[in-house]
Amino acid sequence: QVRLEESGGGLVPPGGSLTLSCIASASVFSSSTMGWYRQSAGNQRELVASITSDGDVDAVDGRFTISKDYGKNTMYLQMTDLKPDDTAVYYCNARKRSKLTRQPLIYWGQGTQVTVSA
Repeated sequence: QVRLEESGGGLVPPGGSLTLSCIASASVFSSSTMGWYRQSAGNQRELVASITSDGDVDAVDGRFTISKDYGKNTMYLQMTDLKPDDTAVYYCNARKRSKLTRQPLIYWGQGTQVTVSA
């Protein structure tokens, strides 16, 4: 079965740093484009950073760095200089297409809360 599970959220002061982790099943980790999304109160879920199965990365903000540890089947989001507006539930995402049908497949973790406050 597919597994995506986030961890590492918590309370951090403004200007602080936090690293989130997402452990994934091997099949999803190796064959999917993955990313981090976040959703704060009153807002739509938005993309934070993404990484392809080949390791190509993109992030919407230079304070955020996405990476993978292939040996641990774990994706990370390193966050620095955190601001109160970064407060949100952060979600691990994986997406790919079926090799046979080409239908899109998308998976989500349960989310982990990040709260930036003094």
